[in-house]
Amino acid sequence: MRALIQRVERASVAVDGQTIGAIDHGLLALIGVQKGDDTTRADKLLHKLLHYRVFGDDAGKMNRDLMQVDGGLLLVSQFTLAADTGKGLRPSFSSAAPPDEGKQLFDYLLDEARRAWPRVASGEFGAEMQVALVNDGPVTFLLET
Repeated sequence: MRALIQRVERASVAVDGQTIGAIDHGLLALIGVQKGDDTTRADKLLHKLLHYRVFGDDAGKMNRDLMQVDGGLLLVSQFTLAADTGKGLRPSFSSAAPPDEGKQLFDYLLDEARRAWPRVASGEFGAEMQVALVNDGPVTFLLET
């Protein structure tokens, strides 16, 4: 599994012009599910999302995690993160999980995140979404499990 995370001052996701998920200070995580991903990888990714130290401490160093800063977590499915861009000028999605498997694993990740942390919002799997954010830093990382 892959997650492109961005430290944000605020972020939201809309479908058909209606906001369906929003957070204030925290992390926006764009989630890509690949063939072979399973709940073990989803659990590892969730641990990283909650504990990856990307927020500043009193000295301004990235030593605090999402939970320590009481931040929000916005999960948005994005199958394009599973793209193979190594050859040519058009991405290949052959490594992406089939939609039904991707949805099942994304939903699992979302459910587990909501069990672990009270400030979790999400987009809608498979929908055409508009994501808005104010990147804080900017700070962006690609996490893989």
